[in-house]
Amino acid sequence: MRYRSLAGTDLSVSEMGFGVWSVSTGWWGEVSEADGVGLLRRALDLGITFFDTADAYGDGYGETIVAKALGSRRAEIVLGTKFGYDLESTAPRAGHSERPQNWSPDFIRRACEKSLQRLQTDRIDLYQLHNPRLDALERDDVFATLEDLKREGKVRWYAAAIGPDLGWRDEGLQTINVRRIPAQIIYSILEQDPAQDFIEAADRAGVGVYSRVPHASGILDGTYTRSTRFDRSDHRSHRRQAWLETSLKKLETIDFMFAGKRATIGQIALKFCLTPRVMASVLPTVTTVAQLEEYAAAPEMPEIPGAELDRLAGLYRDNFGMGAPQPLRSSRG
Repeated sequence: MRYRSLAGTDLSVSEMGFGVWSVSTGWWGEVSEADGVGLLRRALDLGITFFDTADAYGDGYGETIVAKALGSRRAEIVLGTKFGYDLESTAPRAGHSERPQNWSPDFIRRACEKSLQRLQTDRIDLYQLHNPRLDALERDDVFATLEDLKREGKVRWYAAAIGPDLGWRDEGLQTINVRRIPAQIIYSILEQDPAQDFIEAADRAGVGVYSRVPHASGILDGTYTRSTRFDRSDHRSHRRQAWLETSLKKLETIDFMFAGKRATIGQIALKFCLTPRVMASVLPTVTTVAQLEEYAAAPEMPEIPGAELDRLAGLYRDNFGMGAPQPLRSSRG
């Protein structure tokens, strides 16, 4: 495993991180607690030290499972969690729709204390606003509260996870350019916009970024075919078959990046995300030991040749020959 500094902080993180959503939400298929604990422990044994979770993952389960698996080795890991969603809200919620959010100082303090209890720790290394809209990022009282938590030693550093899906350019640029704090972003070979804007801004501002969904919801993990179907518990089951067909056609245009390589498609997808120098870590979705061991080996794979990156850039500008892309979502519509 290799390690990088998260610019703007004193944190050193493994280039391959572990997104705890994969073993705590059921969104990628059910993972038993025993298997989840085993995956987390195996990840640390492989040198993965950055574990990213959230209070909203499984109504707190995404934090308690980390404590159960890694509590005895707390000093060896960099622990990130998130806040902002009101877990106590009784508002009706359908499927995977978002909960109501709360950014008041009192709520942030309560959320932090509850996360510390569930994580069985006295400090959070990276405390992240969870999918904040622009109005939350513009609130000075939010950041004054986070600074207070830093001074009290309960939070070492804070950041923002930009989302919940592709887009949110205004939020990402506000995080990086105005608040000048690290950002978790969506970035992959097939999904580079608006991440490239975030990466360029972060490089200029001297703050780090780290990416999730590097396999484009599974398209780049080497397992998708046109006959793929998902269990109803899997969050990808709501997507139309047309999305899968289009994504696979895009994948065919970049076969030159994978053909004849000793690295797998999944490893090359991760290596691509680590190409920018300001990218500190990549958080793939892991549900099996085989995936974990494959992805953990990615940092040691050869660098992607510059000629291939240039060819990919041209294809991306042309939307891989698929016509004009759909506009990205934004908090402003």
